[in-house]
Order: sequence, then structure tokens, then C-alpha cells
Amino acid sequence: MLELLISTLALLAVPIAILCVIDDWFVRPSRQLVLKDGQPTPDPLVIRVLYGALPIVVIAWFFQLMSAQRADFSLVLIVITVASGMAWAVDHWVLAPRRQAAARAAGREIASLQLPGTVDYARSFFPVMAVLLVLRSFFYEPYRIPSDSMMPTLLDGDFILVNKYAYGVRLPVVHRKVIEIGTPERGDLAVFRFPIDPAVNYVKRVVGLPGDLVEVRNDQLIINGTPVPLVQQGRYEDGCYQNMRIAEEALDGRRHGVLHCLSSDMLAVPPLSSCNRSIPQGYICNESTAGINPDLGDRVMKVPEGQYLMVGDNRDNSSDGRVWGFVDESLLVGRASAIWFNWDLQRSGGPNWSRLFTRIE
Repeated sequence: MLELLISTLALLAVPIAILCVIDDWFVRPSRQLVLKDGQPTPDPLVIRVLYGALPIVVIAWFFQLMSAQRADFSLVLIVITVASGMAWAVDHWVLAPRRQAAARAAGREIASLQLPGTVDYARSFFPVMAVLLVLRSFFYEPYRIPSDSMMPTLLDGDFILVNKYAYGVRLPVVHRKVIEIGTPERGDLAVFRFPIDPAVNYVKRVVGLPGDLVEVRNDQLIINGTPVPLVQQGRYEDGCYQNMRIAEEALDGRRHGVLHCLSSDMLAVPPLSSCNRSIPQGYICNESTAGINPDLGDRVMKVPEGQYLMVGDNRDNSSDGRVWGFVDESLLVGRASAIWFNWDLQRSGGPNWSRLFTRIE
């Protein structure tokens, strides 16, 4: 319900903003020059409603944008920065002199004319958006986790910070690397542009470096012939997943959790009554065929030069490099470093405050 409300408000952002700009720049100044009982003519009720709704729909649009997987947020920031700067400049060099001339012609004090609210917003937004563009393009970028593929490390609804310079500094939009800084290491949680659809960002764990021979056998990694330690820690249940195994993996000495099922028969079932999320299905680990049928995620893959193998921590519910192949170095976005917020709109109970400011291993 909340997701539908936010989507509806976001759709209204552009038409409401256009109406407010037209009124604010070209109609409202004339109203202010016409006195009524010694005061400038008040705004009509519908205009007051639009001005009151403007910040609400803009916030909804921004939240919708943050949640979208295909949005090029860097391009949006560039557009907002340029548009707000141009609005500020047009008002300063064109509209403000016209307002002042109209005020003098009407025998009014220039100071009696209010600065258009949208121009005031633009004047305030321009430096903020410019700084945000630089920070997001070259230092840290927020990213929302849209799936369960990195459980238990990351949950659907986590908002994470991505270190943009960890793998080199790249220009926004064109993604061209201009400064070499570092390369991915085994165990990193890397954000990258999906090889099949580069408009979408993915996050997975780096398990294979260029030249590595990586085998996945019964959810355990074997890299260049050496098994990666996978220490079982019991069963995992959260109402949506039942009877799953949770283990600790030590990848080049870096420890993190892994969720898996020792069978090819992890059942995808209709939504479980115990699940507090409106997801299409639940998952039950059935290990009755363990050791009989091969695990569907078993693979042996040789990583080409200049590319990386990415695998999800939720080994039996992750579309990753075992399915669609390798990630080229040119598609890297950055390294996930911390969780700064969590709110899964499909989950009841609101934000998960325990996830705030959690370091990512």
C-alpha cells in the first residue's frame, strides 16, 4: 500500500512542478502587483494546494528513484544540477529585471515582490546538487538491495554505501576510468553493471579473480584446487526461509555468512503464512536427496583475464556468475562498504533499525 502511494505521488511530481514553475515565474508576480485591501492578491486555493504538495511529491519522486534499479542516478543528478543552475541564472539575468521594471511601473517597492519559490529552491538546490554529484560520482554512491541473493550478509531493503574509487575513478554516465587506484580482491562485495543489461546494477561477492579456476561443489567454493573453509553454524529460519543452513565462509581469511541447502531440492513454495513479507514465494530446504542428485549450482569455471566471477552468499537463490558468466573490469562500479538504512516496503513493521550503520564484511 505504501509502495503504491509513493509511486502515485512520484508520478505527480513532474506535472505539479511544471504548473508551479509557470505560475511562480509568469503569473504570481502580476498577482503581487495588484493590491487587495492594501495587500498583494493572495494565491488561489488550487495554487496554494499545488505549492504545498510540491515538496511532498518531489520527496516521493526522489525515493522512487532511489528504489529503481534501472535509473541512471548520475545522469539525473547532472540534469538537476544543470537545470537548477540555469533556472537561477535565467531568473538573475532575465526574470528579475523584468519583475523590477514591472514594480517600478506600478509604483511599488521592488522589495515588495517575493522571489519566486521555485527559483529559491533552484538557488538552494544548485550548490547542494553539485556537491552531491561530485561525492556520488567519485567517492560514495548509495545503492538499494532489491533481492535476497546476498542473504544473510545483505537483506532486501538494505541501503548501502558503495566506495566508488576503490576500483579506480570513473567519469559519471560514460563510466570511463580516468584514474587507476585498485582492483577487486577475493571476498569483496562488489557493485557492478549487469553484463546482460548494463542499465541495472548488481551486487555480488568476488570469488574468482582473473586466471582463477573456480569450482562450486555442494555450495562450497574450491579455488585453484583449494577448498574454501565453510563452517556450519546451524539452521536459519526467518518465516520466509525454512530449514536453511547458515555457515561461515573464510574467503582469503575474510569471514562472512553463507545461506545454503545441501540439496538440489530447495523448494520454492507459495507464500508461507509465517512470512512477514509480500514476496511471491517462500523457500523450504529439503535435504532428502542430498548426496544423490547433484546440486543445481555446481559449476567449474575458468576466469578469463580482465574479468571476475561474482557469486551470491545465498547460494541456492542467487542469479549470479554461475548462470550468466563473468563481469568485465569495465563494468565495475565500486565496493560495498556499509549499510546506512533498511526499509523493505514489502515487509510489515517499517524500517529495520538494527541494520543502521552496519559495516559490510
